[in-house]
Amino acid sequence: MRVITGKYKGRNLVSPKSAARPTLDRMKETLFNIINDKIRGSTVLDLFAGSGQLAIECLSRGAERAVLCDNSKEAIEAIKINFAKIGETPHIVFGDFRDCLKRFQGKADIIFVDPPYKSGFYEEALNDTDKYDLLSEDGIVVCEHAAEDVLPSATGNLVCYDCRKIGTVKFSFYKRSK
Repeated sequence: MRVITGKYKGRNLVSPKSAARPTLDRMKETLFNIINDKIRGSTVLDLFAGSGQLAIECLSRGAERAVLCDNSKEAIEAIKINFAKIGETPHIVFGDFRDCLKRFQGKADIIFVDPPYKSGFYEEALNDTDKYDLLSEDGIVVCEHAAEDVLPSATGNLVCYDCRKIGTVKFSFYKRSK
């Protein structure tokens, strides 16, 4: 697992010792080709952050701020190690994603939702994002899930505007309805 491009390109990252499922480089490259125009100057919220690799990739490509949330001590340790490798201090929320969403200050331009597959947390994370009005006007929510899983086409003021299948994984993209 490595940083694909930007100022931290080529840095090797570690995964948590727990059962985290890191986004593979091929999938990560495709994802970032899709969202690249949203990254520069953005605020990123990485729920279920695992190793923190998605937030680090955003920072490498010019994101202004990243907040990472995970409830695993092993994940938090991996995030700290990975941020040390890039010379930055992470903004970590240790705990449940629901508390993180409730306490998040401001608006996020990109929100990553990548819980354990089959957890059922996707819809709840989308509902809370909408309920707490956390997405910026042109912001996006990116859900990474098993290709066979079907996520809602809309929840509250958020609508799914694109889905991309890459192997056994699917990315579903949400934005505010106009």
